[in-house]
Amino acid sequence: MANSPKPVKQAQPLMPHATATWLVENTGLTFAQIAAFCQIHVLEVQAIADETAATKLTPRDPVRAGELAMAEIEKGHGDPAYRLRISPGPAQVRRTSGPRYTPLAKRQDKPDGIAWIIKHHPEITDAQISKLIGTTKTTIAAIRNREHWNIANITPKDPVTLGLCAQRELDALVAAAAKKAGVQPQEDGRLGADRDAILAELRAERDAQGAEAEAPREHTAESLFRQP
Repeated sequence: MANSPKPVKQAQPLMPHATATWLVENTGLTFAQIAAFCQIHVLEVQAIADETAATKLTPRDPVRAGELAMAEIEKGHGDPAYRLRISPGPAQVRRTSGPRYTPLAKRQDKPDGIAWIIKHHPEITDAQISKLIGTTKTTIAAIRNREHWNIANITPKDPVTLGLCAQRELDALVAAAAKKAGVQPQEDGRLGADRDAILAELRAERDAQGAEAEAPREHTAESLFRQP
């Protein structure tokens, strides 16, 4: 007698019991097939079918969720011994490098921060600016060449004050770029000894403005029906 192949271990549906509920209600698969696909006990499937389960769950469609193809369900209908295979989801890409994420409220400040770096630290390359600020080289080149669509409204502003990067990151980048270019980095003494305190205060003010801009507004009857 030939040995039967060992079942291949596969991923479990995101919500196995809710998925089993949908399969019980919408397919003709056997309890064993549903139990194997959802990786739960066949008696749990029986309880769902008999409506004796401890918790009533909202059915979850694995086809719409991209976890099960209709072709697999049809194969299961044709062969009760067939074990359904879960559809492979998209590979999760873990970011290890590249532009950083910037909150929506601060993205409009990026051109100002880029313009400031270009003006005060021309030794920093576009690639370095892109990584520090979290933007594209195309945007940087457009600002550098004054071809940006909003160039008339771009005002150079310290990216640290805008909250686009940390002071230590900017200082490290300036030092590295200056060393590579063979120039002496200049100390920024515009704010004197209170620079850190002033920058912290400006960042706090900026964050508060951003939070206020992103917060949903609550309407009252007075505001909705106020006459002009």
